[in-house]
Amino acid sequence: MRDIILITSNGYAGPGLSTVLAAVLAEAGASLLDIRQNRIQGLVSLGLVAELPVEHELSVLTETLERRAAERGARLHVARLDASSYATWQAAEASPRHILTLMSRHIEAAQVQRVGELVEAQGLSIERIEPLSAPGARGRAALEFTLVGEPADPEALRAAFFSVTQELNMDIGYQADTLFRRHRRLAVFDMDSTLIQAEVIDELAKAAGIGERVAAITERAMRGELDFRASFKERLALLKGLPESVLEDIGAGLRLSEGAEHLFAELKRLGYKTAILSGGFTYFARQIQARLGIDYVFANELETVDGKVTGVAVEPIVDAQRKADLLRELAMKEGVSLEQTIAVGDGANDLPMLALAGLGVAFRAKPLVRQSARQSITTLGLDGVLYLLGVRDRDGTS
Repeated sequence: MRDIILITSNGYAGPGLSTVLAAVLAEAGASLLDIRQNRIQGLVSLGLVAELPVEHELSVLTETLERRAAERGARLHVARLDASSYATWQAAEASPRHILTLMSRHIEAAQVQRVGELVEAQGLSIERIEPLSAPGARGRAALEFTLVGEPADPEALRAAFFSVTQELNMDIGYQADTLFRRHRRLAVFDMDSTLIQAEVIDELAKAAGIGERVAAITERAMRGELDFRASFKERLALLKGLPESVLEDIGAGLRLSEGAEHLFAELKRLGYKTAILSGGFTYFARQIQARLGIDYVFANELETVDGKVTGVAVEPIVDAQRKADLLRELAMKEGVSLEQTIAVGDGANDLPMLALAGLGVAFRAKPLVRQSARQSITTLGLDGVLYLLGVRDRDGTS
């Protein structure tokens, strides 16, 4: 085996360090096997792995490399890799990678510490940490960790993540680093308590004077304690006779969830198709569609006769299974794989579509839903989804 050398530099350095070192190696006829460089506040961390030609004088090459680096204000360390070290490096390069996304209102050292402890305890190593938000960001901030290896106990790691996110007020996304992670194309959303800050059926019930009664049923349904179809029919029947005139006022008062406008502006800019898949009502979903520029809407019809709500459910009801079926149908219609889809929701009736999507996100959901979903966002707004896609703040329009 030809000599393999590792060249490293850590410290202050002027521009062009990697270029001049590559020039020295090129003149020596070396092959470049790997190169990594990061710069922060003038500090450069640089690593190169190079294979040298059969005939070479390492001491002379090292002297030349050190001299050229010194011209840029940098110090180098050059080491020959033995066969064992080289094999270890090759194995590490072939190992699977996962992306961990740490999201919070602002990043604290304790959060980074705990994340590091948890992943290292599972046999994972941190290869890279990159900020997705602006330096010192407050309000919404994120770091992206590239992890090498497979966890010893994936379920224990998930449980540990769930516990620490509650303890330190942060969100943790954890997903395989695949081609699909960076190339999603279809995003579908629940509406009530996801895109908007309300359960519309509860608002209708308030207008009918039975708000607490219906809200209690809704709460149990979203926690997964009641069958959605049965509870939906029960709640809708209680609205019989509600004047149609109240719908306009309720629609006008609906507030979008934090980050919704930013998220949809970015998804549209990136070429995504978007959809509402809601167990709520089409009347209100169409309003949200217009506000956010959403492509598709599938929701339940609120039947009225002679200006009053009939209380009768119109089939097909958009329940948990219907949402999953619609996601599959939309993916086929748009010509994308399910791995390229995103689903976001907050209730137990969203879990099937969250499980089916390539990226399923429980948004400000009940504990049962958060624990069941592969990803969850509680600390940030809806635009935290962009961080899970690896979108950096400086990539966006705002």
